[in-house]
Amino acid sequence: MTSFAEITTIGVGGHIARFVEPTTRVGVIEAVEEADSKGLPLCVIGGGSNMLVSDEPFEGVVVRDARRRITVPDEAAPVEGEDRTVHVNAEAGANWDDFVAFTVSLGLEGVEGLSGIPGTVGACVVQNIGAYGQEVATCVESVEVWDRETKTTCELTPEDLHFGYRSSALKTSMYAAPATPADRFFPTPRYVVLSVTFALRHSANGTVGFGQLAKALGVDVGARMRTTAIRDAVLAVRASKGMLEDPTRYVETAMIGTKREENIIADLRRLADGAASDGHDGHDGQNGQNHSGLPAADYDRHSCGSFFMNPILTPEEAAKLPEDAPRFAATLPDGGEGVKTSAAWLIDHAGFHKGFALAGASGRDGVSASLSTRHTLALTNRGDASSDDIVALAKAVQAGVRERFGVALVPEPVCVGIDLRP
Repeated sequence: MTSFAEITTIGVGGHIARFVEPTTRVGVIEAVEEADSKGLPLCVIGGGSNMLVSDEPFEGVVVRDARRRITVPDEAAPVEGEDRTVHVNAEAGANWDDFVAFTVSLGLEGVEGLSGIPGTVGACVVQNIGAYGQEVATCVESVEVWDRETKTTCELTPEDLHFGYRSSALKTSMYAAPATPADRFFPTPRYVVLSVTFALRHSANGTVGFGQLAKALGVDVGARMRTTAIRDAVLAVRASKGMLEDPTRYVETAMIGTKREENIIADLRRLADGAASDGHDGHDGQNGQNHSGLPAADYDRHSCGSFFMNPILTPEEAAKLPEDAPRFAATLPDGGEGVKTSAAWLIDHAGFHKGFALAGASGRDGVSASLSTRHTLALTNRGDASSDDIVALAKAVQAGVRERFGVALVPEPVCVGIDLRP
């Protein structure tokens, strides 16, 4: 019996009553509709990188789309002087970084800054993933979905999707309030993604849109560089912070076939090279290779990525923060002027530093769950954590930040069977 621990990047979660992997569009719709018609709990999962699930058995249906085709309906190289837009369609089950690698290899610009983000194409539009100056919202042309309410398929435009910071109409259909599940559509949105069409630009060069990335490349923000160089730099920066998934997960039975083999091999090579060169002990004392001949697991990567969203505050709330707290212009949910601050900064300055673990926690080398040893925003499973261990750590961080700064941290992952309301 498959468990969420086997199919999520943080490696915790209970057994699943029924796990299905449809290989056709109709099969996906039928699996969803069957669960809905029987009133069963339904979880449509992608790469499992943005989920934290209880250790209790999931007495419902988990659907993982096994369709992973990526196609280019346009000419990949438009006629010189014409519109440089190239449309690329990807089925919802396609691995996101497979998609990025594919588009960069074709000389297309638009998603290179989103390299290394774990998950699937279907999940990317639910979350509106973003990093290093890019957001998926800027290049989505349309999304084909199954509407669980009307029992029909339809095409959603960016206007329909109401993209916001780590949000979309798909995601908001699951919540009554931040981190508070809706009565009906949770943990799967009303709209189940079937495929996504992207509008990219035919160009071998991309724009360096983020300061940290510009520093890594030795250029100014706004510089134009080869998309291949931007992708390599993004992967290197993410690796230095432990913010790439552990590629060794793809040799596990439940994950075989979910990512292209050539990209897994490249990721394994990066993991081995990084462990050899940076001397960083995110491996909890392991070095070299494990018993399978693979690079040793890097437990800093056994996470949900960024666990808390960067808070968007009113100007009055932001004024109460220390003078040196990061501040960025943002828009509040009601459309008003807001101020975004850094969750990582708040966590660190509330006393939760890299590697923080709760006193009395037990597990591998005495620690079952901790903040990443490289990045305070990632909560990590050090090898044998339970869901309860991760939840206890998350609640401690939330309480500490609230006490120190009066700011409520909202979890970014979908939490199933767990209450982390701020």
